[in-house]
Amino acid sequence: MRPVEVLRFSMRALTGHGLRTALSLLGVMIGVAAVVVLTALGEGARLYVVDQFASLGTNLLIVLPGKTETSGTMGIGGVPNDLTLDDAQAIARQVAQARRVAPISMGTEEIAYRERSRQVLVLGTTSEYREARRLEIERGDFLPDEEMYRGASVTVLGHKAARELFGGEDPLGKVIRVGGWRMRVIGVLAKQGTKMGINFDDLAVVPVRTGMKMLNRRSLFRILIQVHAHTDLDLARDRVLALITERHEEEDVTVITQDAVVSTFSAILNTLTLAVGAIAAISLSVAGIGIMNVMLVSVSERTREIGLLKAVGVARRQILAVFLAEAALISLAGSLIGLAAGWAVVQAVVRLWPAFPATTPAWAVAAALGVSVVVGIVFGMLPARRATALDPVAALGKR
Repeated sequence: MRPVEVLRFSMRALTGHGLRTALSLLGVMIGVAAVVVLTALGEGARLYVVDQFASLGTNLLIVLPGKTETSGTMGIGGVPNDLTLDDAQAIARQVAQARRVAPISMGTEEIAYRERSRQVLVLGTTSEYREARRLEIERGDFLPDEEMYRGASVTVLGHKAARELFGGEDPLGKVIRVGGWRMRVIGVLAKQGTKMGINFDDLAVVPVRTGMKMLNRRSLFRILIQVHAHTDLDLARDRVLALITERHEEEDVTVITQDAVVSTFSAILNTLTLAVGAIAAISLSVAGIGIMNVMLVSVSERTREIGLLKAVGVARRQILAVFLAEAALISLAGSLIGLAAGWAVVQAVVRLWPAFPATTPAWAVAAALGVSVVVGIVFGMLPARRATALDPVAALGKR
């Protein structure tokens, strides 16, 4: 039998038992679709996190109070020093690689205008923050360029906060109350959405000194540093850490780079994607068992046909090829249908949540196709070998 005849013979056998073939296809389809959808969700989560960190700005360092490493003796040791405005100013003056330094204080307060009020996030910072975080202004101005120690009574509102508080009225120049403080609105941010857990549409930005007093804070929440060039990140990190260690007389802060955070999250989510893909691939082995059972039934039902083929001189390897071709065709067709079904589900997810960039990685598509075909052939081997082992005389005598 030529390869074309083997293929034609296998196709006739499959179409002759439509329901049985369809059930086998369904098992493979579900397995492949699961791999496509789950890996797309994992890859989408990775891309979303990377995009969120990219939206922070470029060439950034973040100084956090406290160390991430455990040290000292249990029960002995003091509280880490506060991260202060003096520390931020020292970085701005002494770290040559620092282009912008934005101290940050953060808390929740009520803002009110006439009879309207709402709870919002209050972000205390300086004018440097806008450029470092690439914030856009819809109306007015951002915080004025002034020394970080000055506490002017001005505020910049997020887009939603301004709309909810003022309705159609122009907020610029109006005086509102922020946490009991009278503040003049000097600007409104353009729509920003939520970035790294901060909803920039529903907040009030105030000078950092004012924010610390308003929120009764002695220490800063973070210090955000933008360096001149990407190549300066590691050097700037080392110098910032050395400077703060010298000022505090101990290493009690953590300095992280934007790239390090992105790499860490990316590695974690890549591992997660591989894990969920492997879990989904287990269903392919279940589908393979289904193919094997279907093929075993097919061999038992086609005993006389197999005996006739052997009686007319068809070689054992050709009979083996027929049954392996049937298993491979089921696997390939099921995997192609599964790819289409999985792609449709992924597209539906993207349409429902456009901000979530779900996309199936190419390696997952290739792996799903390859594994499904291999599983089909491997699990089709036992029925195929059983078919080749039949005695032609005995097989022809069966009814």
